[in-house]
Amino acid sequence: MDKWKHREIRTRNDAAELLLDMIRPLKEFYSPGHSWLIAGHTGAHYGNRAAWMEGFARVMWGLGPLWSQDNSRLPDRLKKEAEEWLSWYLEGIIHGTDPIHEEYWGDLVDYDQKMVEMAALVTAVSLSPGKLWDPLTNTQKENLYTWLNQINQKQVHPNNWRFFRILVNMMFRLLELPWSEEAMKDDIEVIESCYTGDGWYYDGNPGQVDYYIPFAMHFYGLVYARLMERKDPAQSRIFKERSSLFSRDFIYWFAGDGQEVPYGRSLTYRFAHSAFFGAMGFAQVEGPGYGVMKHLALKNLEQWVRRPVFDNAGVLTIGYWYPNLFMSERYNAPGSPYWALKAFFLLAIPEEHPFWLVQETEYPYEEKKLLSHPHMLITHDSRHHVLAYVAGQHCRNHGGCPEKYEKFVYSNKFGFSVSRGFGLSEGAFDNTLAASLAGEERYQMRYGAESCEITEQEVKLSYRLMPGVRVTSRIIPQGAWHVRIHEICTEHEIDVVDGGFSIRVESGKYEAHHVEIKEGMAAAHFPWGISKVVSLSGGTGIIVDAFPNTNLFHSLTIIPTIRHCLRPGVHKIITCVMADDSEDAMELSVGIPDVSNFI
Repeated sequence: MDKWKHREIRTRNDAAELLLDMIRPLKEFYSPGHSWLIAGHTGAHYGNRAAWMEGFARVMWGLGPLWSQDNSRLPDRLKKEAEEWLSWYLEGIIHGTDPIHEEYWGDLVDYDQKMVEMAALVTAVSLSPGKLWDPLTNTQKENLYTWLNQINQKQVHPNNWRFFRILVNMMFRLLELPWSEEAMKDDIEVIESCYTGDGWYYDGNPGQVDYYIPFAMHFYGLVYARLMERKDPAQSRIFKERSSLFSRDFIYWFAGDGQEVPYGRSLTYRFAHSAFFGAMGFAQVEGPGYGVMKHLALKNLEQWVRRPVFDNAGVLTIGYWYPNLFMSERYNAPGSPYWALKAFFLLAIPEEHPFWLVQETEYPYEEKKLLSHPHMLITHDSRHHVLAYVAGQHCRNHGGCPEKYEKFVYSNKFGFSVSRGFGLSEGAFDNTLAASLAGEERYQMRYGAESCEITEQEVKLSYRLMPGVRVTSRIIPQGAWHVRIHEICTEHEIDVVDGGFSIRVESGKYEAHHVEIKEGMAAAHFPWGISKVVSLSGGTGIIVDAFPNTNLFHSLTIIPTIRHCLRPGVHKIITCVMADDSEDAMELSVGIPDVSNFI
């Protein structure tokens, strides 16, 4: 929002005030009994009632931590508001778990979305039983317990969802209520089966590593570790040790200014990406240091509140840097984006904790870092540009999976685009190879890889681009540039495009002097940055006018691209690609890397 454009967050009070500012506009969208939050009218695969309960619950990812600590140092108006929210939510919990109330959340079925939302509820109760459990009557306590305990009789997905049942049984144990030792044992075993070493998990699907590892697998593990360190010290120690290891790699997904690389699904959860650092502080795990974690968590929040991610009513929207349904998944309902409030888990850290007292510190990044578990080669430069070169990732069944996991490179400055069709404009094929049978204008990028290899020098992968077309691509970072070497074996006559970085335009039209097109080269030069592609193997430079709202960062973009027309046979294509938004962009775009050592 514009009013937050220059907002700084330095203290717990600052963060608490921001949270309350964010959720205040929601009050008019709660149901009369306060058990549902009806934040909008788009749909998700689990239907309206679960979506309304989801909206209600996800706000507790911020409120639960706020209520858990002494708020006496907050300004009086904010203390009063926090208490009003507590009263509101007690009423909502009472009605939502009362089977004879019209706003009853409903009985659970196998794999129910409401299982996801139980996590925020039970975490809040576990943090503040004196505020959210003790005030309930015996009947109300029985209703809450009975409603939550349904999860112990239902089937739960074998991925991060198992933590939802773990957290429910954690709450039961903390309150000395009957709990399922059998379910807890089985769920821990599933989580253990997803562990791959060095602090890394996958999320139920081997070959899929994304922000669910920090803001789900580790986040929940850290909550458990802190709250259960007396009752289950062995497992708590394991979760803490793994998170400390993981932090050494995960920190490379962020620039020093707090801006992260967009990658994978559920990007509409936005600032939840930095929630891991607050959870680390809460669990008293220092990782890279409290000063570094505090710096990234607060700077990331500051980055996000300066973007138009709220609608005119003040509701957090589905989208990324702006409202955008095209990039959403089938499980994104109007209240879903409030998963982002996990970033406010740092409110569960007392004011006197070193996390809040220490001076913020910027992490001393290496220029190039190989992260073997997520199959990424990541580069950092002095201009806070982070590039993640990826191979071997694959995801199914969520929407836009090839674009979210399988492009050659992902940038925290230029984002990426999600296709809306098969033509070049609607396909918006930035940072990927796409092919069509000659003349058909029906392009597609790869989906899956047959093999991949990643080293500190390059990323290499082999894949089928389309039936009858096999490709081996080598991606070699070279400073602001990177080199792509593709060996293409095709049985058909095909049109192939090698897309560069999307770059923002101010309107659907742009002046001729902003673009440069000639044989084997295409570039876009704007005051806010440069995107350029140069072919060393022929081809034609073109500028693709991407369909509106395909890019995650900007609603209107163009994509400098190289196009080749290939006959059946074996071909080698070499493309040099760069993009930069700094004052040095023009200087960095002059010349191309020396590729003689790579061919």
